[in-house]
Amino acid sequence: MKLKVLINKGDITTSETDAIVNAANNHLWMGAGVAGAIKRIGGKIIEDEAVSKGPIEIGSVIETTPGTLNAKFIIHAAVMGQDLITSEVYIRNATLNTLQLCEKLKLNSVSFPAFGTGVGGFPREKCAEIMLDIVLNFKPAILDEVHFYLFDEETREIFESTYRNHIQT
Repeated sequence: MKLKVLINKGDITTSETDAIVNAANNHLWMGAGVAGAIKRIGGKIIEDEAVSKGPIEIGSVIETTPGTLNAKFIIHAAVMGQDLITSEVYIRNATLNTLQLCEKLKLNSVSFPAFGTGVGGFPREKCAEIMLDIVLNFKPAILDEVHFYLFDEETREIFESTYRNHIQT
């Protein structure tokens, strides 16, 4: 089965997928960026549960309640440590581990942000290459759709262009 990939400009907290992915630090506290938005809209209960399950290894993932968000789970993908610095390896591992957890949880759809490009300062072009490479090479049994929710039009265009280049090669 091949995953359907949808690339959107918008607020990930409005996603209607089975899971919303939080680009987390390995101690799982939710400060700024995507994490802050998820906590602000979904409720502090999300952070409380996440922190109770941490710390975790960078690159690994855990799931929590979605709070008041319209999802079955929030998947917290540790793409950085306490220093808020990320890397290609962390993003690659967090993306793959998220997809594998979606399969384990028997989810049909998931929404990702652009890992590490906000607080982590990781280049958006490289992030798009890494994440799309993992997603497009993943062989799901259950997972059907991967959505990317990107905060601005420029990042959406970077992901869209990278996606087009990937499927043409």
